Amino acid sequence: MKIISAEFIKSGTQPLHYPEGDLPEVAFIGRSNVGKSSMINRLVNQKHLVKTSSTPGCTRLINFFDINGRFRFVDLPGYGFARISISEKKAWRIMIETYLSGRTNLRCVVMIIDIRRDPDEKDRVMKDWLDQYGIPIIPVLTKADKLSSNNRHRQTNRIAEALGFIRENIVVFSTKTAMGVDAAWTAISARLDPSDTTRPEMGANWVEGEKNESTS
Repeated sequence: MKIISAEFIKSGTQPLHYPEGDLPEVAFIGRSNVGKSSMINRLVNQKHLVKTSSTPGCTRLINFFDINGRFRFVDLPGYGFARISISEKKAWRIMIETYLSGRTNLRCVVMIIDIRRDPDEKDRVMKDWLDQYGIPIIPVLTKADKLSSNNRHRQTNRIAEALGFIRENIVVFSTKTAMGVDAAWTAISARLDPSDTTRPEMGANWVEGEKNESTS
């Protein structure tokens, strides 16, 4: 995917605040501190499009970004951060569920998991919730550079089994080395334009991402 432009549009907490128009949207979600903002920045080749922080739980709004004037990325607040009040957790849940269940522009959700961590109950609940609403999921395992190749394979299998993902459909990703960037764009592009049958399968790109890292 050639990125011509990537710009922040607006933030919001409810449908009244969402951008108007029918541009397709790709939403990104994951537990706090999984590298969601860094992943989006890497995909669009910008360091500061999405603000990053070492403090989990900083994203408390739904943030919309225009990509190439053709579609939008939507950065959803991270879930599972313990150091917030019960009322804040409830507000976040309502905000996220309202967007996911009612946004007709939504084409898919990129569900991000730290490859070093086994999924917990919150991850399973999110996966089941997306399945219940029939929302297509692109599973992405971030921070892959922090594990050896053998451990990456092992953890990919564990996470696939724990959450019921098809292993070959999982994108193994590293912001640092760019592993998985092509595979992620292949998966996203297929959801934005399902009629394009010329793109390679995700599994082939996943393997290519492993090879690219070893030769970089």
